[in-house]
Formats: sequence, structure tokens, C-alpha cells
Amino acid sequence: MRARVSWTVVLAVFLAFPPFQRERVEEMDFGEIFRMNRMRADSALTQALQSRWDAEATTFVFPWGHMIPSLEDVSRITGLRAYGRLVSGYTYPCYHDLAQRLLELPVERMSSLVPRVPLQESLGFFDVGKGAEESEDEHLDRLVRVSRRELASELGAQADLDLRRFLVLFLGRLLFAMRGDAVHCRYLPLLEDLSEVGGYAWGAAFLAHQFDSLGASERQTLTSGFFPFLQVVWQPYLEEGDEGQPWLVQARPYFGRSVWLHALNLVLPLHLYLSHRSLSLRQSVVEFPVRDRFRRSGRSFRGLHDTTNWRERVKEQIDNWERRGKAVKSDATTDDAFLQAYGLKYGGKVYKSARHQVDVAGEIASLRALLYSAVQDREAAQRQTTELQRELERVRSTGEGGASSSRGAGGSPSLLEA
Repeated sequence: MRARVSWTVVLAVFLAFPPFQRERVEEMDFGEIFRMNRMRADSALTQALQSRWDAEATTFVFPWGHMIPSLEDVSRITGLRAYGRLVSGYTYPCYHDLAQRLLELPVERMSSLVPRVPLQESLGFFDVGKGAEESEDEHLDRLVRVSRRELASELGAQADLDLRRFLVLFLGRLLFAMRGDAVHCRYLPLLEDLSEVGGYAWGAAFLAHQFDSLGASERQTLTSGFFPFLQVVWQPYLEEGDEGQPWLVQARPYFGRSVWLHALNLVLPLHLYLSHRSLSLRQSVVEFPVRDRFRRSGRSFRGLHDTTNWRERVKEQIDNWERRGKAVKSDATTDDAFLQAYGLKYGGKVYKSARHQVDVAGEIASLRALLYSAVQDREAAQRQTTELQRELERVRSTGEGGASSSRGAGGSPSLLEA
């Protein structure tokens, strides 16, 4: 199923839900996802970004330095919870009995995959394809109408069943999408008690999944993961407040820190110390990560054949999360030493299309000039903004004075005139 169709189908179920069900989804901190603008998957952009991914350091490698999606990016862009209980627990070689009990859907023996078609049909979708004459909005409206006829209209066992099926579809086909047609249900054990779902740090799990997806082979051309996250404009948040995003207040203690991210069997590091400048710090020379000594038991969940308690298996990384990792600090006064070390390590990757030997010293000088130019442009823009704000205040004060005089001259009579 194409990524955009998956998004449309999941969104249609959310919109088809009665108000009490949508409120439950909102309480789980998943509602903000469905207020994002719909967009098409840009495979060329995703593949270009993937080619810049360093799986050892879990970071993008660009000519100007490392760039790392952070928990603050996840929190601000998606609204997902980036704090709380980590997404960890047991994984099993077979989910047949659990799926029968919690979803009333078939899962093959020794499998973690729910067939997509029965899952969609349980939510009212027998034909999800977009008609040749349908617009995007007409397609969505039709799916909402057909799904609404199948969903429970009041609280009860059937409503809980609907919500679990929706969450499996949402997590398996949208938030933690995998390649292929089936829908994994590895998070199903965490959905048994629906009142507990909102307490998990799904945003941290989402970031771990993004890192894992980006580390896949460059030869893969299908979009995996929640593609809109990679198709927005990332920017520093140094001057932005929490207005309109109240969940940031509780998430903020996890921002600006290097920490281990958990999504069951995916346990990956967020090396934020590689990107000091995103925190308005000078980038100090750091030791570049190599393949971490902590080895995960297989990249693919389908490769796990034993019942595993990840809370026991990765105690050190769990303790790291519960301590909120380590704050990123720097006492460097210049980026020069870092840029030189960076050029020596990544020159071939950053400029891999070049047919000649990379002049590291020349590239560093060029980067330094670009950074200086960018700083100058920013300072000029800030001065211009300040001048415009002063002019706006002057115009406003002049207008208020004129309006006051006008009311005094031609308005209602004063007490002295009465």
C-alpha cells in the first residue's frame, strides 16, 4: 500500500470516529498528527536524505556539519509525547493468541503480522482505492462515510475493539511503517490497557524508528516510516515559545540532551553532542561514533525468534533514558578545529560526487566563509526587523493619537458642554 493511501485510510478512521473516540485518541497525544497538512511522499527527497545518513553516528552528514533530528523536532512537528514511560517490554515470536483476543483478527502461527485487508475491512474499508474522477477530498469523504457505518457509536467492548484496531493500523502502517503489505502488531501488548497508552514516550520510539529506517540500504526506493517528518523545514527553536503547544512544557527536560531511544527491540542513540550549533553553541571537537558496542538482536523484528524482555536485556540504556541522558555542553569558542576533523573524516562522503581529491583545507576555508556570510545576513535581517518594529509602533501611536483627537472634536458632547 502506498504511503499516501495509508495516511488517508488512517485519517479517515480518525475522522469517522464518534466524538468520544476522537477524544480518547487526543488524550493519547496522537491527535496532532491528524492536524498536519496532507502531503505527497517525495521519494527523491527521502532517498537524497538517506544517502547522507551515517548509520554509525545516527546523524545526517552535510558539508556544514552534522544534522540530527531531535526529540524537540519530533515534539514540535508531530505533537507526539517525547517524555514519560519508554516504549519497551516483551516481544514474542508469535502474536496469534494475543491478536485473536485483543483484535479478533487472524495472525499466522509464528508471526507478528496482521493481514492488511482483514484489518481494513474490520474498520469498514472494502475498497480504499481512489476513483479516477475523485479529488483527494472526495476520496477522503467517501472513506469517512463508509467507515462510520461500521464503528461503534457508544462506549463499550466494541468501541475498545475498534480503537485497538485503529491503533494497530496507525502504528503499523503510519507511525512505524515497514515495507510490505502486512501490518505488524509488535506494539499490541502495550495496547491491552487502553488507559495506559497515552503514558508512553511514543515520540522517542518514533525517532528510533526513523533512525533505523534511514539506516536501511540506499538501494531501497520505497518510502518507509512517517515521511512527512522528513519533508518539513527544520529550524532552530531558540526564540520560539510554547504557545499553542502546551505539551512542550513537560517534554522540555529531555531537549538538548544525548540519550538512548527505545522502541522495543530498536534501541538507538541520539548523539546530539555532534550538533552543538543547533543549540546555539560552538561545535567542539568530539570523538566521532563508530559502530556501537551495544548490538541489537537483529535489525528486522521478523528476525526475532525468542520471547525477549527488553527491559532486562537493555538495562543500561533504560537507566540512561530514566536519567534523561546527558546534557549537551560546549566551551569551544570557534568551530575551526571541529570542521577540520569533520572534513578529514567525511570528505569523501560529503563530496562523494567529486572526481578529484578533496582539498580539505580549502573546503574548511569555504565553509568558514559561508558561515560568516550567514551570520552577517542574519544580523542584517535582525536590524531590519527591529527598524520595522519601531516604525510600526510609531505608526500605531500616531494613529491612536489621531483617533483620540477625532473623538474629542466630533464625538458626543462633554460634561462641561451639557
